Amino acid sequence: MQLTREARCAHTRCEARLSPFTRTLLALCAIAAPALGGVLPEDRADVLWHSYHGGDITIQGPSVLVRNKVADNLSLSANYYEDMISSASIDVKLSASPYHEKREQWSGGADYLHGKSTYSAGFITSKEPDYKANTSYFAVSQDMFGDLTTVTLGYRRGWDRVFRDIKTPGGVLENDPTFHQRADHRGYSLSLTQILTRNAILGFNYELLTDQGYLANPYRKIRYLSPGQGAGFTLANQVYPNTRTSYAASAQLKYYLPYRAALTGQYRYFHDTWGILAHTVELDYTHPLGKHWIFDGSLRYYRQGAADFYSDLFPRANYQNFMARDRELAAFHSYTVGAGASYQFQVSGVPWISKSSANVRVDHLLVDYSDFRNALLAGTYGAGNEPLYKLNANIFQVFVSIWF
Repeated sequence: MQLTREARCAHTRCEARLSPFTRTLLALCAIAAPALGGVLPEDRADVLWHSYHGGDITIQGPSVLVRNKVADNLSLSANYYEDMISSASIDVKLSASPYHEKREQWSGGADYLHGKSTYSAGFITSKEPDYKANTSYFAVSQDMFGDLTTVTLGYRRGWDRVFRDIKTPGGVLENDPTFHQRADHRGYSLSLTQILTRNAILGFNYELLTDQGYLANPYRKIRYLSPGQGAGFTLANQVYPNTRTSYAASAQLKYYLPYRAALTGQYRYFHDTWGILAHTVELDYTHPLGKHWIFDGSLRYYRQGAADFYSDLFPRANYQNFMARDRELAAFHSYTVGAGASYQFQVSGVPWISKSSANVRVDHLLVDYSDFRNALLAGTYGAGNEPLYKLNANIFQVFVSIWF
């Protein structure tokens, strides 16, 4: 379900000021699951409210999705998604002031069915005061071998414009006229879905993503040792490479149990040219109860190594060509525990609604950093000796779906 996938992308929003790479992934969450070959999406409408709170960051907002067949072989979709962000995170407190802003995203798509092939295309655009992003995508899915196998090929292209907000003498935030950057993104994907038995489905996905342009965060700073000055360190601008290539491969096995429940296991491998290596393992269980209720629970473990040019504290200024202190590039591991419930019901007196459901989900995210320290405590512990930073966050989402 698309809205659920978008809301669960809030797990990655440990930072309110997102890197261009993460922004691209978030935009693509709306199109992460291509349509199965030979099957058009169901006519439906969804209304969602999502909320993320953790690390002194609050992100919340609504989302509305509508899908509708306009012919036997054509389905159209439209989505509006909004984030209202309030941040006073550890990075903001170190080098900037707390802020409030709103991010809006619109998307439209079409799925065209021809025989056993489904062609999907769409466009996503989002804007916030200091970032504008546009993404287009195309995918083709093909059923084969007696409809037991589905192969999907996808391509997407993104164009981003990056700005930097500064405060005027009157205390009003506005774009810095001296700062305007661009970033381009290209993504290629291959997915394979194979029905193994009447109770088991295997899925495989491979993605290649290339980024070029301004890939840093204009608000984050590095720090380097400066004994005897202030807290023992000095802040400076980050310096990133202007290219990045990322590879990700994942496998998923879904098994339907005899009592209508389902068990899903997934593993994902990620590597990029910046030196980051990551592993994700996730286990999900879905259990129906009676005719109306469906419950699910999940456990996700993620582990990541640091980028080659990342350091919590550099020995001196201009220590190397590229330098970063962005938490997203640090080494860390995280656990996400979640549970959800769905209640399916009929709306009496409204014949054009075939079925409806009310859904709620709660996730708790715990992140332990291996080499990112709480620099706000440098005055107490000394630069480089501060406690390692930990993040706890709660993600809540509630949505209503109707099929028509």
